[in-house]
Amino acid sequence: MKKIFIAGGSGFWGDSDAATAQLLNARELDYIVYDYLSEITLALLARAREADPDKGFIPDFERAITPHLATIKSRGVKLLANAGGLNPVACARALEARVAEAGLQLKIAAVTGDDVLGRIETPATDMFTNEALAGPFLSANAYLGIAGIVAALETGADIVVTGRCADSALTLAPLVHEFGWRTDDWDQLSQGSLAGHLIECGCQGAGGLFTDWDQVPGWDDMGFPVAVCEPDGRFEITKLPGTGGLISPLSVAEQMLYEIGDPSDYRLPDVICDFRDVQLELLGPDRVRVSGARGRAAPMQYKASVTWQEGWRLTVTLMIGGCDAAAKARRTGQAILDRAMRLGAEKGLAPFSRTSVEVLGAEDSYGPHARTGGSREVVLKIAVAAESRAILDILSREIFPSATAMAPGITGVTGGRPKSAPVIRGSGVLVARSSVPVTLHMGTAVTSVPVADIQAADLAPPEPLAAPHITTAGEPFKIAGERLLDCAVARSGDKGDLVNVGVIARDEVAWAFLRERLSASIVAEWLDHLGANRVERFELPGSRSLNFVLHGALDGGGMRNLRFDAQGKAVAQILLDMPLEKLIGEL
Repeated sequence: MKKIFIAGGSGFWGDSDAATAQLLNARELDYIVYDYLSEITLALLARAREADPDKGFIPDFERAITPHLATIKSRGVKLLANAGGLNPVACARALEARVAEAGLQLKIAAVTGDDVLGRIETPATDMFTNEALAGPFLSANAYLGIAGIVAALETGADIVVTGRCADSALTLAPLVHEFGWRTDDWDQLSQGSLAGHLIECGCQGAGGLFTDWDQVPGWDDMGFPVAVCEPDGRFEITKLPGTGGLISPLSVAEQMLYEIGDPSDYRLPDVICDFRDVQLELLGPDRVRVSGARGRAAPMQYKASVTWQEGWRLTVTLMIGGCDAAAKARRTGQAILDRAMRLGAEKGLAPFSRTSVEVLGAEDSYGPHARTGGSREVVLKIAVAAESRAILDILSREIFPSATAMAPGITGVTGGRPKSAPVIRGSGVLVARSSVPVTLHMGTAVTSVPVADIQAADLAPPEPLAAPHITTAGEPFKIAGERLLDCAVARSGDKGDLVNVGVIARDEVAWAFLRERLSASIVAEWLDHLGANRVERFELPGSRSLNFVLHGALDGGGMRNLRFDAQGKAVAQILLDMPLEKLIGEL
């Protein structure tokens, strides 16, 4: 039976260049996919393209693969990357120059069409909150699907670069190309998309960030994940022997729940996925078989990521040591802010629009659950936002005087006066599929690519979840341990102003317990200090998981949030520290 081997070689702009060399050592390998884009990345690329029309793409991809072009050619491995950013054609031309310098022949294709900046009407509507977004936008990019990538592969491309597409489309496209799946083979498309979702974050799909971090070996040489895919859609997640990392049902489940909302309605450009009944089976060391994803007709609209500037921000950190360090830090932070605003008012400047003072080392991110006691060494973080840079310039000048005017033990202010930077906000809006043409560029040829049409009649709601069967209802739960961590693993991620926390039970007993006792209201109460206005709870019985979605928990989104944990990456760790007594009373 034909199997296709697809490896995930990058999870973000700035990921390690070591992936390509490592993965080319694989005995069997057909494709490497590289994911670089995020909302803030697109905003940064927009500014780069403004300064130079030949920029606006990710230079890391070119740097990562250039030393290995001869091996890539000889092995016949194909590369797919969204490194094109806001300028896929320029990215392709840069790669063509490197290939020519190496004296090789590789076909390089670029897929365009995602840049819809000129076609977003304002005010646009935020797809999550229904908030009116007035713009003007710095960038607006539709999440394209597989059509352009499949067309490139069918034309014989060896390297395909795209702009903004669904991260998982980089993996789904070669599976459709290799296995001949139809655009309405919904279950296969859902499984292929899940394979892409599990490898799109690089090492994070091979044990990176795993809750049980002490069981994960080889952090200095972490393995990158490989999906071994079959024609019926089932696949295995594995990694190269001898590399660091850990692949287990729990680690794979953490990645599956990462940055998703309703698991029965995970919307992608090519399919709506239902992950509730996904089964994760350990086949051997670092080999997990994945099956059970279901699919429905793709949505009639694309999500488009839009970014815009909302004033300016400034952040600074300094260390404070000695007795009562946390109290000294908080008073210092507030005094610095008050001083800057007083001096600004004397010049007729408006005050800061938002401020944040956090004491790192005093567990401020835990809110009321902090328990450090009298820390003698902390880091003070001050972050502010304002409509004008002028008040931030005053703050920048008035930070250093604290070293001789305020608390004893202030030190660690390095790097000169901090500089203000734009506050970039991001959100998602919906655009009609029919308004987003897809174009393939191969050499001098430019071709329009047809995209599968979706009719309203094709759409269907997810099947209802069967009522839970709790065999231990009415009986005492025999749960060992003191914290949620003892019976579950978890991971948190962000989407706009949302934080999701996927909680996976360690065994069947823990699953019955958590399914009955870990409610949305309990999670909302424990994480109340994050300011969420609503918490939703979803069940995934196939993987013994619960997914919690916290709406409005990031103060407008990770790019706008002034908190140190701006994207909620540590929220799962805070939840895992919840005492089990809160769920079951006295043990």
